[in-house]
Amino acid sequence: MLTLDQDQYDTLVAHARGDYPNEACALLGGTVDGEGIDAKLTVTKVFPIPNAEPSPTYYVGDPKAQLKAMNEIDDRDEELVGIFHSHTFTEAYPSATDVGEARYPDAAYLIVSLADLDAPHLRGFRIVEGEVTEIDVTVTGAAG
Repeated sequence: MLTLDQDQYDTLVAHARGDYPNEACALLGGTVDGEGIDAKLTVTKVFPIPNAEPSPTYYVGDPKAQLKAMNEIDDRDEELVGIFHSHTFTEAYPSATDVGEARYPDAAYLIVSLADLDAPHLRGFRIVEGEVTEIDVTVTGAAG
């Protein structure tokens, strides 16, 4: 399970819309309660990362921005709890490329679909050794 607040969610969606029609990406720093696939992950800070290879079907996080974000996460004594990216025209589900590139089994992979720009759809996953498991994503302070 991953929890983020409404402002963090809004930041992710705005970043994805800002890079549209190309994919956007971000790192999520935070805290971990528990271990493994059942750990509870709480986002404390969103780090929007420029897509170094802008494309509607692929993203590569800018290495300098990633390093800066990882150093700040470490300086805050927190963990990398999530890796975010957008799908511009397809559903919010990991592609074969996403699964093949997944290198952080303890992090959640969040994907927002902008297939309907007026109704972004966010889902979360754990990807461990090629196996995709959907996890609950809770947005606190959300209306409704």
